[in-house]
Amino acid sequence: MDPQRGPEGVVDHTTVLIAGAGPAGLVLGNLLQAQGIGTLIVERASREQVQTRARAGFLGPNSARVLVEHGLGAGLLHKGRSHGVCAFRGEDGEFELDYSRLGQGEVHTVYPQQDLVTDLVAEYLDRGGEIRFGATVTDVDSGTATIRYRGEQGDSVATGRFLAGCDGSNGVTRRAVPGPRLTQDHGVSWLAVLAEAPQSMAAVTYAIHDDGFAGHMARSPEVTRYYLQVPPGDDPETWTDDRIWAALRTRMRVDEFGQLKEGPITERRVVRLRSEVSDRIQHDRLFLVGDAASLISPSAAKGANLAIMEAEVLASALISLLHNDDERPLAAYSRTCLPRVWRAQEFSRWMIDLLHAPDDDFHRALRRARLHSLRDCRAHQNFFAEHYVGI
Repeated sequence: MDPQRGPEGVVDHTTVLIAGAGPAGLVLGNLLQAQGIGTLIVERASREQVQTRARAGFLGPNSARVLVEHGLGAGLLHKGRSHGVCAFRGEDGEFELDYSRLGQGEVHTVYPQQDLVTDLVAEYLDRGGEIRFGATVTDVDSGTATIRYRGEQGDSVATGRFLAGCDGSNGVTRRAVPGPRLTQDHGVSWLAVLAEAPQSMAAVTYAIHDDGFAGHMARSPEVTRYYLQVPPGDDPETWTDDRIWAALRTRMRVDEFGQLKEGPITERRVVRLRSEVSDRIQHDRLFLVGDAASLISPSAAKGANLAIMEAEVLASALISLLHNDDERPLAAYSRTCLPRVWRAQEFSRWMIDLLHAPDDDFHRALRRARLHSLRDCRAHQNFFAEHYVGI
């Protein structure tokens, strides 16, 4: 790509312009570059920031398939770890669900998202793609597939035949698509922490306690992700290491199930559980992917998996049009993706209701009944397994 300088500054021209270098934009870019379709990614953060942002690392079987089939899974295959069991703790004890033996018999692969993004950036550049890091998008024109951005060379313009909005729920591109943005605040907040400590349990563990939910999710042999339900609006800095570990010991019921392996807390942030879905995720030449299309709560680890699914669908549709002159898959992009998005949203809401309850005896009893059903009912277990790993 040879940038030109026009009256508005540097002007880049490409076939598919991509805003955002997260999993959505990078998977899309890689799939298109592999088919000889030129792309340019414009990303607000620096390369270092993109490759070190700690995010979820739970990849479902469809995501793993997409990555491996398209030559993007070397790191995943080498360092990823299969997980097929989760556990629930509560006042009635603990039970495990081996979901690898339920439903469709599928598993998750745990691979930290920052490692996946590092892999995807390297492969994308090797395939001839270009990324403008440190470039803040200031305006989007969906009709001409044009974005204006401010980067190292000042104000610049990039144009393409198509524009993919992969810049997240707070990005510029989603505001360029008309139509309602359906939203739901679930009234729950989690303190998400990373601990320099090995996992304390073999399985992902969901702990139900009157003080609030707690979760344990392994990330790597040396790092573990924990979640603590906290009051909405809590300042994460008030949660010292000692306070975090004390709350985890209580909610994880260590007196009953054994001590936690503790270590320094390296990250703490409050996550408000909310959901958003755009009624339309395509407009003119603009197509929304990942969190720009739909934001989902972390309760069911679906965010990155939805992003990868949508990136594959959009890449396939663009290839059909550009290589085979078949515009039908691209016209059907919203109709193809949104039913899957809503199914993921429904299960995410189901998980929220399972793990949390309003502070009254009636709803706590309902939550206890749900857990008993999940522990004892095979049909309920199969429902959980199929929705937990799938989209």
